[in-house]
Amino acid sequence: MTSLAEALSFRPGAQLLIVACDDLGLSHASNVGVYDALRSGMATTAGLMVPCPWAREAAASYRGEDVGVHLTLNAEYDLYRWGPITQAPSLLDGDGGFPRTIDDLWDHADVDEVRRECRAQIERAILWGFDVSHLSSHLGALEYRPEFFDVALELAAEFRLPLRLSAASAERSVGFPFRQLAAEEGVCAPDHLVRSRNRTGRVALDRLLGDMSPGVTEVVLRPAVDTAELRALAPDWASLVDDHDVVTVGQSLRALADRAGVTLIGYRELRDLQRATDPSRPRDSQR
Repeated sequence: MTSLAEALSFRPGAQLLIVACDDLGLSHASNVGVYDALRSGMATTAGLMVPCPWAREAAASYRGEDVGVHLTLNAEYDLYRWGPITQAPSLLDGDGGFPRTIDDLWDHADVDEVRRECRAQIERAILWGFDVSHLSSHLGALEYRPEFFDVALELAAEFRLPLRLSAASAERSVGFPFRQLAAEEGVCAPDHLVRSRNRTGRVALDRLLGDMSPGVTEVVLRPAVDTAELRALAPDWASLVDDHDVVTVGQSLRALADRAGVTLIGYRELRDLQRATDPSRPRDSQR
């Protein structure tokens, strides 16, 4: 079978890296950090959290960067809340925002309301002027339950967008072949996924660049600048600031990537490939 790297016109053993910045729109600190990482650092894509309080400001600051929709159904912070943009009672917890945990979401969410909410988030991002490059899900809420994954896959196919997926090694623990299902629908996804939630972005990138696997690898960071706002809302603010510093300060990681023969790409390359191999709709159409 043709590898994803080959389909993207790289050599079979090429090491391709997507440096993704989640949480655009979460806060002003996140907006500044993410756009700085995209414009001045080594980040290559970002994910917009449409329901969050600073999403509209993120849209006003958009200059055509590679930005996807980070489908959002949770609001995990105790003192900082956001909720659905549609009428979706099953997606609310007791204080009027999204559930704080994935388990709470899975236990109470109506799948039809999930589908309607996620579609509305994508459509609003397009309405705001974003050239949406891909889909992902906040906290992985749509990745690990079949009925929720079906929603994400349906929307990725409908809008002809790539979808962030965990590596194939996770299929056994999750209990269903999500990568196979995506491939059958013609939906592209990176080969490997590295998240930095349980370790700093600096450690994740250092280890990754030191031992990259062939194919397309996505590493996920959450950059933000250090502000009083960020410290007040996010107990993990220090890791977000570190994520920003590691992709913007100095050129050590970019130099390491160059020495390792790693090529940086974004999600638009995957989106263009997916749309080129799907003749069912015009290539210049969002839907």
